[in-house]
Amino acid sequence: MANVTVLGAGGWGIALAVLLNNNGHNVTIWSALEKEIDMLKNEKENKVCLPGIIIPDSIKIEADLKEAVTDKDVIVLAVASKFTRQTAGRLNGLLKDGQIIVNVAKGIEESTLMTLTEVIEDEVKNVNVCVLSGPSHAEEVGKGLPTTCVVGAKTKDLALYLQNIFMSNVFRVYTSSDILGIELGGALKNVIALAAGMADGLNYGDNTKAALITRGISEISRLGLAMGAKEATLFGLSGIGDLIVTCASMHSRNRRAGILMGQGKTMDEAVNEVHMVVEGIYSAKAAKALSEKYNVSMPIITAVNQILFENKNVKDAVNELMQRDKAIEHSQVDWD
Repeated sequence: MANVTVLGAGGWGIALAVLLNNNGHNVTIWSALEKEIDMLKNEKENKVCLPGIIIPDSIKIEADLKEAVTDKDVIVLAVASKFTRQTAGRLNGLLKDGQIIVNVAKGIEESTLMTLTEVIEDEVKNVNVCVLSGPSHAEEVGKGLPTTCVVGAKTKDLALYLQNIFMSNVFRVYTSSDILGIELGGALKNVIALAAGMADGLNYGDNTKAALITRGISEISRLGLAMGAKEATLFGLSGIGDLIVTCASMHSRNRRAGILMGQGKTMDEAVNEVHMVVEGIYSAKAAKALSEKYNVSMPIITAVNQILFENKNVKDAVNELMQRDKAIEHSQVDWD
């Protein structure tokens, strides 16, 4: 049994807290939002982000950050990606050397192009930062539906330790040394999911969705390989697995926002209607900047940026993608 604190009381944080509680661990949930803390204490659920998932009485709800993180075996950082640096910075001076922090958010910091584990390490020194990711909608994890994820850590022993903490009969966890690949897959798939939603909003069909998924993972893997990630990771749970579920499910806030934009709404109107953080918007500019930094062609990522930030018409963007120069599918499958 471990003492675990989940920082962040959105849908994913609560789903993981319930999972960890059901696994027999001592669990604390912390939120920076007073209204959220009051709702969790009084209503025993987050009625906005994860309605219907009741928080057991055995889970402690804590508003004081120092109290929440002191003497914990594992800290799960589950705040939205845009709040990762701010939250990590608040942990300075509160943690023991070697403290285990598991990042479960998905994103790339736009201003620095750092992955979120790099952001955490930049803010908090002498800690062990790991990552948990994969095709895992909070709505389904909270209900105990069968799910698989992958945990990335710098040592095998640490990965195995976290595997044992998170794994259950409904939550299967694999291990990996490729933290970078896991994070890139989780962040970049959100941008492709925006494109998939836009196609749905235009009433395009299954053929279009399949094209976006397959060409999307091609773009993600090209960038990942250029940055030093492993190809196997990007074609695993945190790459193609997470991409499929995010592009196909109405649980996906990125897909839902994309649908609204495909129907003609602006980015701001779509975000307001979704009522939750749309991570792909925050990762889109960073993804484009990384493609330029590493000289990697990412036409879907580029088109999404043009739609989001340059007021490009969605149909025009699709037409331009379809009419690009002819190309071979894979450079490895060429004629001698």
